[in-house]
Amino acid sequence: MKKWIYRFLIELTNHQFLSKLLKNFTQSKISKPFIKSYAKLYELNQDEMMNELHTYSTLHDLFTRKLKLHAREITQDQNAVTSPVDGVIEDYGTITASKEIIVKGKSYSIQEMIGDKTKIDKYIGGDFIILYLSPKHYHRIHSPVTGKLIKQYALGTKSYPVNRLGLKYGRSPLAKNYRVVSEVDHNKGSLLIVKVGAMFINSVECTALSDTWVKGEEIAYFSFGSTVVLLFEKNTFSLNKDIQTPKDVKMGELLGYLID
Repeated sequence: MKKWIYRFLIELTNHQFLSKLLKNFTQSKISKPFIKSYAKLYELNQDEMMNELHTYSTLHDLFTRKLKLHAREITQDQNAVTSPVDGVIEDYGTITASKEIIVKGKSYSIQEMIGDKTKIDKYIGGDFIILYLSPKHYHRIHSPVTGKLIKQYALGTKSYPVNRLGLKYGRSPLAKNYRVVSEVDHNKGSLLIVKVGAMFINSVECTALSDTWVKGEEIAYFSFGSTVVLLFEKNTFSLNKDIQTPKDVKMGELLGYLID
């Protein structure tokens, strides 16, 4: 019953008009008076922000804030895979033979998620990691590896919640939400980075200036809290044994290692 009530309420509110209204509000200067209370409510770490709180003109500017140089440390080990975002590791596991991942007890089709059945086979038996960003988190996305961007494309239209309730009760938000898929070739194989839009706000802005990505380099940002899904080619990745769920991580922290 909870599932159907949850879905009904989200379907009721997730319309283009409301999405546009919320987006316009956060990008308007009329949202500026809410910045201080927002920062207090979500306990934002103002010491690491590139700019002081009073300099942000809109909530959107605050959502997409940059950090001071060296606020995050990136390991120099070329085989280390680092977190692309500040967030929470909600789940991880193995891509099944049926071309699915199991997240919070729910199955997600990899083919539906990435929209390209020609790329799926080499990921069967590989690893996946789900990283959730709440409204309090730093919203910029950085490359978890050094490699070459092979392909990048967008899928989906609406965006449903991708928090724990969304993953549990929603209509497959990781596979249906607006999302931007990036395929990266690195020195051990291939990696898919799926950037999933959050409730109401579909914006995933890609900022990389080159198709050669360096680990720790900014590649995109979210306009609101959201989720990143990492999909590793089979036999190319070993998860850090210290990782459990849920686990808070910061951008640049070790997720695991690329392997031969």
